[in-house]
Amino acid sequence: MSATAAERYRFGPFILSPSRRCLWRDGKEVALIPRYFDLLLHLLQARDRVVTRREIMDVVWSDVVVSDGALTQAVRTLRRTLGDDPRHPVYIRTVSRHGYQFAFDSVEVNDDRAAAPTAGGGRPPTAPAGTKSSSTPPASSAASDGPPARPGDTAGEALACLVAGVAESEWRDAAERLHAVGTAEALRRLDDHPDPARARAMLRETRWDVAGAGEVPLLGRRHGVAAMAHLVGLRLRRAARLIRGRWSTACVGGALAGVVAGLVEGLVLRLAEGPALPANLPLIYATLGALVGAVGGAGVGAGLVGAEALARSRRRVALVLCGAAGGGSIGALAHLAGRASLEGIFGQALSTVGGGVEGVVLGAAAGLGYALSTVTPQGGGMAAPRGARRWAAALATGACCCVAALLLTAMGGRLTGTSLEVLARSFHGSQVGLQPLARLLGESTPGPLTRAVQSGYEGLLFGIGLAWGLTRRPR
Repeated sequence: MSATAAERYRFGPFILSPSRRCLWRDGKEVALIPRYFDLLLHLLQARDRVVTRREIMDVVWSDVVVSDGALTQAVRTLRRTLGDDPRHPVYIRTVSRHGYQFAFDSVEVNDDRAAAPTAGGGRPPTAPAGTKSSSTPPASSAASDGPPARPGDTAGEALACLVAGVAESEWRDAAERLHAVGTAEALRRLDDHPDPARARAMLRETRWDVAGAGEVPLLGRRHGVAAMAHLVGLRLRRAARLIRGRWSTACVGGALAGVVAGLVEGLVLRLAEGPALPANLPLIYATLGALVGAVGGAGVGAGLVGAEALARSRRRVALVLCGAAGGGSIGALAHLAGRASLEGIFGQALSTVGGGVEGVVLGAAAGLGYALSTVTPQGGGMAAPRGARRWAAALATGACCCVAALLLTAMGGRLTGTSLEVLARSFHGSQVGLQPLARLLGESTPGPLTRAVQSGYEGLLFGIGLAWGLTRRPR
């Protein structure tokens, strides 16, 4: 936000204070979740022009990736809070296929260091030029500090809307109205309904988007299991919209990390051994590294993306568990495929490829590093830190993967480099292996130090590449 702390905005009966991060209506504070407050403030600041949807995403959701529906829902909630009518807007005007503009034409900018406004200090709104509006203000001055009431806008009708199974935009609106009336009261009414599972799931999903909304427990409640099933379905559909592109960047990040690791390793071995090794060894190692990194990034990335899209509470635990599940699954598949391929080609059992255990440990470590280095997105979405914070997240994830790789090596586990070393020993006269690196590190044969350096280096780069790709903001 570019507003200074000394500015306060007055429009109609509303006053918005950036320094206090408060919105008042006739002296009464109106509850807004932080993202929606930021959106209203940005529209006020840029009221002389149309603000594009992309600009809003970059400013208001600068540290998180969300679907386009999040912006639509935010504007809908702001309109309801301000008592605005999208067909005849007084405050927020939609510019088709472009963005939004704050339409009120009498915004006053005052000193924000004054005391907070008191009840009765507002003014009736005036419709901006070129808009249709009745002489009645959008919301009565006697309304409460929740979203203003409209004809027929009752808790009973909102509850009926939830139970009826309407479109997503309508049930989200109805659920938010119920939270505004009071979460406890909405749940009490819901308990009297013969089939409350769907509506309870919707209330649970939208409690993050309404300031002051209460808890919506599922376990131990009537139809709680069915409500959880509905909630999972809702989040899976939302996850499908968010995952597109996010998962692919995790694969690309893992692949790029593999390319760097392979190139560096191939160059070190080539320089240490000289003409004894083929000149294209770095390219071969880079290609193999890209394949392994992409496969690993696909598995672990899928787990992390799924956890972040589905878990709006217990995010850190979900990231660790889902990262482990994704890494373990892809590791087990890679082990089976690698073993079958080697046996089919060479006719002997060569169990050299790391498997599910390595995947579980690395996936859990990546999830832990990513969880600790990125904040939980408020109001849904996926973390997308920028600049130094993005580098910090990548380095933290890489450090956790490095430690995990060292532990795996100490316990006898095998990552890419050590797997190639064991494979090379199986073929008489093979010139590919870690022997040159061992000599550089002062070991006559590849021992604990060589394996630790090799594995730790691979784990570090994999974690950095995975997190870097995972946090890329779509353009």
